[in-house]
Amino acid sequence: LIFLDLKLPLLGGLEVLERLRDNVETRVIPVVVLTSSKQDDDVLKSYNLGANSYIRKRVDALAFQEALKDTLSYWFDFIKLPTRN
Repeated sequence: LIFLDLKLPLLGGLEVLERLRDNVETRVIPVVVLTSSKQDDDVLKSYNLGANSYIRKRVDALAFQEALKDTLSYWFDFIKLPTRN
């Protein structure tokens, strides 16, 4: 599972996502975009490039912690992820 911020200092998060999906070894790794962006265009671009989820960062620390806890529970307690051969 990869948590990916769209606002990275050197390489934009959308470009990172595109590279992950273009690489045969990383294309099946789930990517959760975790960002402060409220732009509808960022949401659409993220999903079009293969993001599995898009979560806006919460300002409230406790709400943010709860959102991360729920996200991790979803991906590791409920979802069957592919294994490497």
